[in-house]
Amino acid sequence: MNDVVKNRSEILFLYDVTYSNPNGDPVDENKPRIDEETGINLVTDVRLKRTIRDYLHDYRSQDIFIFETRDDKGNLRTKEDRLADFKDNPKEVLSRCIDVRLFGATTAVKGKTITLTGPVQFKYGRSLHKVDLIYVKGTTVMPSKEDKRQGTFTEKYILPYSLIVFYGIINENAARNQNIDLTESDVNLLLEAMWNGTKNLISASKVGQMPRLLLQVIYKEGNFYVGELDKRIQFVSAKDDREIRDIVDGKLEIGDIVSTLESVGSSVEKIRIKVDERVVFTMRGVEISIKDLLGGFIVEDLNFDAM
Repeated sequence: MNDVVKNRSEILFLYDVTYSNPNGDPVDENKPRIDEETGINLVTDVRLKRTIRDYLHDYRSQDIFIFETRDDKGNLRTKEDRLADFKDNPKEVLSRCIDVRLFGATTAVKGKTITLTGPVQFKYGRSLHKVDLIYVKGTTVMPSKEDKRQGTFTEKYILPYSLIVFYGIINENAARNQNIDLTESDVNLLLEAMWNGTKNLISASKVGQMPRLLLQVIYKEGNFYVGELDKRIQFVSAKDDREIRDIVDGKLEIGDIVSTLESVGSSVEKIRIKVDERVVFTMRGVEISIKDLLGGFIVEDLNFDAM
């Protein structure tokens, strides 16, 4: 395929949540995940991948392997059932399912084994500031079976605000060495799903999520990348961390990212970006547009259909 990914690239993705729960912990009352030592909000890579998968399946009609389906009796279908949809053929799964080409898969059923390390890998997401945790208690108008005299009580934990950064790598070698034909079209759909999927994750616990910055740095040289771009960005605010309630309550300082990329500029092929208009960027504390910040590079806008 002429479209097969040939270059290493890094992804930096920022989104925020307002009065919602970005990633509940099922073993801790479904509370948002918070590092007890630092007060930083954590979001698993699994949560981001679920967002991507759901968007690709629901909005782009893409086949995905990992998703919940039920049989005619309402029972959850197993891995065996799902693999049977592809005639128990792992190659067919890889060919048809974009999530396997992106993230890999590990399953062994009926003597058929799929063990693929995905070319696309994400670290845990984390907030760029300490977060506040709020416990909300309410009632419903519908009574429970045990007590029909009054509605039942509801309770949940939410974060008033969290600005979350994710970092990922697209490893062309992992694709090539495992005969995964990951294409540029697949990557474009991945990026679209990160942006539009996050914005359209409209559920009781997730409504209020907004994508703010998506940046892909594509390199010329094989096996080369900067690394840790997520540690080279700061959210600077005059407010106390736990008082932050909106993206306009602070500014994104990306001077460290820009200077680092400039130091390896000959290795950078191009940078692709999408930015929310409400974000303010600074370089060493001075406000500046991101296009001016990246003026020394070839920069392409990522354009996705509005959803």
